[in-house]
Amino acid sequence: MTYTLTRSNRKTCAIYVRDGAVEVHAPRRMPLSEIEGFLALKADWIQEKLALSTALLEQRTSFALTYGDTVRYLGDLYPILAQPGKQMGLSPDGFFMSPDLTPEEIKAACIQIYRRAAKSVLPQKVQRFAEQMGVLPRNVKITGAKTRWGSCSARGNLCFSWQVMMADEAEVDYIVIHELAHLKELNHGPQFWALVEATLPEYETCRERLKALQDQLRLEDWS
Repeated sequence: MTYTLTRSNRKTCAIYVRDGAVEVHAPRRMPLSEIEGFLALKADWIQEKLALSTALLEQRTSFALTYGDTVRYLGDLYPILAQPGKQMGLSPDGFFMSPDLTPEEIKAACIQIYRRAAKSVLPQKVQRFAEQMGVLPRNVKITGAKTRWGSCSARGNLCFSWQVMMADEAEVDYIVIHELAHLKELNHGPQFWALVEATLPEYETCRERLKALQDQLRLEDWS
């Protein structure tokens, strides 16, 4: 079995299957024979995860956008439109951009449109819910994060991924409220969730829908 081995000051051996490859993290002094014995013990599990990971990687690699395809925006599907003589942007009709772009250029244009929308929509939502929750964030930043919708620093700075704009309106509200609640509770304890629920009683439904959206986005390459 081909794998990448990383040794560190950890106490146990761990196996990760990512992007069709096997990674092993082991203690510095663990004998190679013991590591390979552990791999043999987990062989069936590894093969199952490899098959799933490889299939996912192939689907992500084949992801491409062209004119006429639809993309998500605040819970609705918008077509990608070629409009000569216009700059890229968002209208009630769809995501419009110059014609004759390659699939990679179309994807890049869509990401730029999402970023612009996020910079306009999210600070407004932050301000509205911050007043409602009695908190005061220091700054709002839009990032290209792929593994998390948002984050809140101990200094009160909020970061949101531009991919937030693919969720529907209620889910976006939940993401904003979630991060604002961290200004009072930098954890996910009972008091934190009570703050979230006080502002958005249906937050659990929004959280489940976001998980479904994350599963879908794992099949798409937006990098």
